[in-house]
Amino acid sequence: MRPLMYAVAGVFAAVSLLSAPVSAAELRVGLSTEPTSVDPHYHNLSPNNALATHIFGNLVEQGPVQELLPGLATSWKPVADDVWEFKLREGVKFHDGSPFTADDVVFTIKRAGNVPDSPSSFAIYTAAIKDVKVVDPLTVHFVTDGPYPLLPNDLSGIAIVSRKYGEGASTADYNSGKAAIGAGPYKLVSFTPGQSIVLEANKNYWGDKPKFEKVTFRPITNPAARVAALLSGDVDLIDGVPTADIAQLKKNSAVSLSDAVSNRIIYLHIDSDREVTPHVTAKDGKEIKNPFKDVRVRKAISMAINRKAIVDRVMEGVAIPAGQLLPKGFFGVSPNIEVPKYDPEAAKKLLAEAGYPDGFKLTIHGPNDRYINDAQIVQAVAQMLSRVGIDTAVDTMPRSTFFGRASKLEFSLLLVGWGSGTGEASSPLKSLLATYDKEKGMGPSNRGRYSNPEFDKTLAQALVTVDDAKREKLLQKATEIAMADVGLIPLHYEVSTWATRKGFEYTGRSDQATQAMDVTIK
Repeated sequence: MRPLMYAVAGVFAAVSLLSAPVSAAELRVGLSTEPTSVDPHYHNLSPNNALATHIFGNLVEQGPVQELLPGLATSWKPVADDVWEFKLREGVKFHDGSPFTADDVVFTIKRAGNVPDSPSSFAIYTAAIKDVKVVDPLTVHFVTDGPYPLLPNDLSGIAIVSRKYGEGASTADYNSGKAAIGAGPYKLVSFTPGQSIVLEANKNYWGDKPKFEKVTFRPITNPAARVAALLSGDVDLIDGVPTADIAQLKKNSAVSLSDAVSNRIIYLHIDSDREVTPHVTAKDGKEIKNPFKDVRVRKAISMAINRKAIVDRVMEGVAIPAGQLLPKGFFGVSPNIEVPKYDPEAAKKLLAEAGYPDGFKLTIHGPNDRYINDAQIVQAVAQMLSRVGIDTAVDTMPRSTFFGRASKLEFSLLLVGWGSGTGEASSPLKSLLATYDKEKGMGPSNRGRYSNPEFDKTLAQALVTVDDAKREKLLQKATEIAMADVGLIPLHYEVSTWATRKGFEYTGRSDQATQAMDVTIK
């Protein structure tokens, strides 16, 4: 799971890049996916969370492979079955010079899961917290609803905001910079959607001093344009290196590549809830009952997909076929689940058994600018389903449109991705497969509204089990229940690749975050 660093040699259209000087004054980053907001609690989305790490900081930080590290809290421990004590770092100041205290933590926890119109809520990380009590300015007690051993993991996913600037502040106030006063290594200078995000060093940061006086993030969603910007010297670092360019870039002595197996699963969500689902009809166009309510149909769709072909041809070999929510090496991964076998003939038989011997028609939806080769993956899946008798049309769109519509349950079969913010299995299990319950913060991204009481019971038991070995067994069991029931259809795990120009190096991360703090000057 550890990042692999490649020293590459050769020449690849890099004359200007070779001559461009390396400077600690500014780091320029080309992003494949633009953050949707500066508000760290608006949208639980990887690019947003990576940006928040620069500006705000968390009680518990995560290392390159999501190991838990002290952050704004120096230590934590359970002091009762239902109480965790966190000791806060002394002397930390927000960007305006005001002190960071326990009051800011209390305010943050109350806000994080309750931001209006959130496309994917942070409530999965706050749902277990019953109360937050200030013991003294540097000590906080988190009262949970019974034993909850995963609290440090959950808190590693919540950025801490200033109560002084956050009270009464809207998401727009964070985007404008008015409320974006954090305790992170960088200060927000400007957020101009579609153009740039500019940060400047926080010289009073409590931790390692920022390496760069200025960091400029530029959204460059077109893969070819992103590579061109790197090779011309317009940017120093890019993420989302196109899979088609990796082999050529390895030959270029002016470029360094870094990669990491990510925690991101690319999968299909299926509407297994409604009696009639949108975008699914009989072949003659007439309305039919939702075929996805039948597990045999869900299994047939999974068996119709050739994951190895997608990895080899669409992903150029830079991905790993998936049979569950996280790849090997992460806590909670089941050793008993294999990648579903590609078997189109068996898929046809299952469809016939379910009452669809001639198949049906559907439209598969997905983004075209969020995940690596996402639109091409949707096209490949559509072709595979059509071969087993499910006439499949494709509708892909920009993520700015897609996620809002997906959260409104406008689709029946959709391609999505999820990275475990906590670095273990409870995050995707709670968000993607738990029965949707807004008040409990469960299933906020369960866009297929999958529900299985046995799964919910097993997951709930896992979440309150203190013994690590027993909890892992329960997480594995919950995963096995959901995968056997085809609550969603895993496709593959992304392998993330970054590229830097000569003089810089990047340490790849399993959470796919692109962070200035992980850049070194050679």
